[in-house]
Amino acid sequence: MKYLFTTTKSCLFRTVSLLSLLLSITALSQSSTRVILDADTGNEVDDLYAIARALIEPSWDILALNAAHWQTSQWAEPNTMENSHRLNQLLLGELGLSVPTRRGGVARMYDWGDQAQHSAAAYEIIKQAKATPAGEKLSVVALGTLTNVASALYIDPSIESQIKLYWLGTSYDFDQGILKRVDFNSLMDAQALELLLTSEVEMHVIPVNVASAMTFTFAEVKEKLRNANPMGKILVDRWYQHLDGSRKQRTIWDLALIEAIIHPEWAEEVEVTTSRDSGNRQINYYRSVDAEKMKEDFYQKLLAYYENQ
Repeated sequence: MKYLFTTTKSCLFRTVSLLSLLLSITALSQSSTRVILDADTGNEVDDLYAIARALIEPSWDILALNAAHWQTSQWAEPNTMENSHRLNQLLLGELGLSVPTRRGGVARMYDWGDQAQHSAAAYEIIKQAKATPAGEKLSVVALGTLTNVASALYIDPSIESQIKLYWLGTSYDFDQGILKRVDFNSLMDAQALELLLTSEVEMHVIPVNVASAMTFTFAEVKEKLRNANPMGKILVDRWYQHLDGSRKQRTIWDLALIEAIIHPEWAEEVEVTTSRDSGNRQINYYRSVDAEKMKEDFYQKLLAYYENQ
């Protein structure tokens, strides 16, 4: 009888422990933000920094990492989307993470007929938007051109109310209420931007004149990251090897958006009404960011990630 009681007690304990674990996992999955990252990773230096920070964020459930093109750029390679796709896989491999990678459109949207760039990335956005639980929205974080996002919306307009778009692009004069669309991300696909501006998709935009506060120096990056871990070395090498600007100081644009989403307390967001030629609609614009806190968080999280592995 004593043996039977002990065995029963042991089985009961294991059952309760397993149940507690399952409940914890369920609670964690329910509290995680469902995210699709969409990035022109091969374009500049800042993309890699932003993606690395996003991938290690524990509160995000990253469903896919999409590759975006930068084909309209004056320094474009023969296939910029494929370049971004390969770098996405490299980053995931170095971090030891398993996230689906999807190829996006190879160029901007078409001028007539079926204007969408049909791609795995666009259809992944559609699939995940439709799989979003009732009352929630899929967060799509776009760090480059909006081709993949706009194509998904063009293919299936029903997802309009099911996604929440975070994007780095345009510039905005908050005093004069003037929105301009001559920045890099806007120019990579003007039609895609037009489609989003005239849609009812919930948009949260950090303009380039606000993201410009996120400046890093090469001396600081090298000191903190060069010998810290494998990802740190990749980020330092990317800075040194990529000819997209100053070697001594760079603006890490995309990281400002990632940090603003993760830490809304470090960013001021206001609702603006765009002009008639820019949709005449309400869009949430980031007016300012605490760049120093964001930089500190980036270094801290990246260094701690490898220590906890």
